[in-house]
Order: sequence, then structure tokens, then C-alpha cells
Amino acid sequence: MNERDTTGTAPPPRTGSGRGYHHGDLRNGLLEAARAILEEESLAALTLRAVARKAGVSHAAPYRHFPNHEALLVELSIEGFDELRDALSEAAKASGTESDKIANIGAAYMRFVAARPALARLMFGGQLPNRDQFPALGLKADSIGTEIGAALHDSALGLAVWASVHGLAMLVLENVIDLGQRRSGLHVLPARAEIILRSLFATRE
Repeated sequence: MNERDTTGTAPPPRTGSGRGYHHGDLRNGLLEAARAILEEESLAALTLRAVARKAGVSHAAPYRHFPNHEALLVELSIEGFDELRDALSEAAKASGTESDKIANIGAAYMRFVAARPALARLMFGGQLPNRDQFPALGLKADSIGTEIGAALHDSALGLAVWASVHGLAMLVLENVIDLGQRRSGLHVLPARAEIILRSLFATRE
């Protein structure tokens, strides 16, 4: 979703172009194809064979960079954590009160989730049961809480904000609650998150 809301615009989607593999850049071509399948189809459709087909290479080609399906999912998740951290860092630069900053961070988080629902599910869901075998993935996940805590100059507050907005995001993605997305689409979520976080943390000022 790239529609404008009261908090700004969603990040441009990083979907694949379908142009396939470019000589000398097989790894990025495979990741581009994987992103496109994940965002345009589903996680269930994201197989190494499907990625090879989308990238226009042989079925054996993905194994040059990803020894198995799990390794590909880990790499996509790492990219997602980097993108989310950058979005939060940018949102935290805006001037204003602490409540303003919390609202901006929450809106940026929801903007990412609205634009990348399938990726968000992959990053935080149960599709990667062996996370402890990928230290880099754990560090990237930890960086989200660290980024929010640093932005608010309070690690405990950062964790509370992260837990609040992430819990809200997952409740929406699992269709447990309706913040207006069922009728209007996921693009309404950043503004809704901003309102909720302002209400939740208003007493701090």
C-alpha cells in the first residue's frame, strides 16, 4: 500500500520487476524474485523452485547462494528488519514532544506493516522456528527495540512502545480486531496507531 495518510506516505514497495536474473548479480536477482513472490502471492508460494522460475534461472541456481529454503527466508527477514529500523530511525528525527515522537514511531511501524504484511508475518511469525541458529537474525530483531529505546532515551519505554505497536499490528494482521482496515484497507493503520499510542502514553507528559 502506498497511499498517503495523515502521517506521511508508505515506503515504496520493493517488489520484483519480473525482469529476471541479470548477469553477475544472481543473488540480488533471486532476492528480488523472492520479494515479489512473497508480496504479490504468498509465503506458501515462496519456494526455491518458484524463485528460480521467477528470476529466469535454472532450478539449481538458488543453491549457489541459499543452501535451503530456510536460508532464503532468513535473508528476507534480515532485509526486512533493516528496512524497518531505517524507517523508525527516520521517524524519530521529527521534532516535537515525547508523545509526538512515540506517535511518529508507531505510525512508521504500522506503515511498514501495511506496506509489507507478508514480510512482517515472516519476520515475526513461526515460519522460522530455528532462529537461534541464525545469530545475525537475532541481532537484527534486537536492533528494533534498541532503535526505539535510543530514540526515546529510555530503553524500558522503547520496549513498551515496541510491544504496544507490534501487538496492535499482529492483532490486525490476524484479523482479530478491526481498526478500519477491513473496509478501507491497511493504509489506514498508521493514523490509527498514532491515535492509540498518543492515548496510551499521554499521561507521561
